[in-house]
Amino acid sequence: MFRRLKAAMVSEVEPRRRARFSLATLALTATITFPAAAQEPITFGQSYTIESEILGEARTVNVWVPPHADRDERAPYRTVYLIDGGTEQDWFHITGLMQLGALSWTFQPTIVVGIETDDRQNELTPLAQDPRYREEFPTSGDAVDFRAFITDEVQPFVANNFPVNGQSTVIGESLAGLFIVDTYLKEPATFDDYIAISPSLWWDDQRLGRDAPIFMAANDFEGTRLYLAYADEGGSMKAAIDLLSEAAVEAGIAVHYDDLSASQTHATIFHQAALNAVRLLYAEPPYDYGETPWYLVEGSERDAEE
Repeated sequence: MFRRLKAAMVSEVEPRRRARFSLATLALTATITFPAAAQEPITFGQSYTIESEILGEARTVNVWVPPHADRDERAPYRTVYLIDGGTEQDWFHITGLMQLGALSWTFQPTIVVGIETDDRQNELTPLAQDPRYREEFPTSGDAVDFRAFITDEVQPFVANNFPVNGQSTVIGESLAGLFIVDTYLKEPATFDDYIAISPSLWWDDQRLGRDAPIFMAANDFEGTRLYLAYADEGGSMKAAIDLLSEAAVEAGIAVHYDDLSASQTHATIFHQAALNAVRLLYAEPPYDYGETPWYLVEGSERDAEE
């Protein structure tokens, strides 16, 4: 009986002890002050506003230039235009890859121009001929105007303000990839290189794949390169890619296909495919680090000091 009573008393007292300890700890913590740490925002490029006459509104363009461009022997630079290049879109992870090239000397440093999109269905799709698509996507079909915004307003702004060498690349994924293939087929002189990742070629009943032979016969693709990567989407998307591939073979146009269907989904492909593309298209010669130091050679011994 006594033991049970003692145990009950302990069980009631222990929570009160813990509560007093917690309050004392809180009071002590509240009295401790730490020196204020200096704060400074991390900047990764600059944001610019272009008053677009073509689109009839102000549009955001983000630009990143490799550091120390004024004394970099590799300047001026190629320009990479990133579609969906807003800070809440693909700006940071794709520009980060390009920063890696400038830092590691493994592929060419580039200026990155991120073109922010607003209504992606509107800006990145060509006008559909199939009425089902116009009904399903009522704001679609203004890719022509968005392309004119790039060629007539964004590209001159970049050329007049940054150390560019006249070579240009465009990169994007999904609907942005559709826009890139559409531009490549219809106006191939817009850019030198086209990197289209998991392009939404299902659009308009695979229209670009079906019409690829017409455009490839009509336009001059000399001096351009198309890199096209795809994931495990399958279905009408893969069928349209196959149509494009067949047309390129028939026309004698070299297109590099990167089949990542075994390891990537539509949601995961962009970063890996972008890295594959820049390593393929813009690889730098291996950096000469000189003679391998003794501590990196298995089994070697450093000469004993006299």
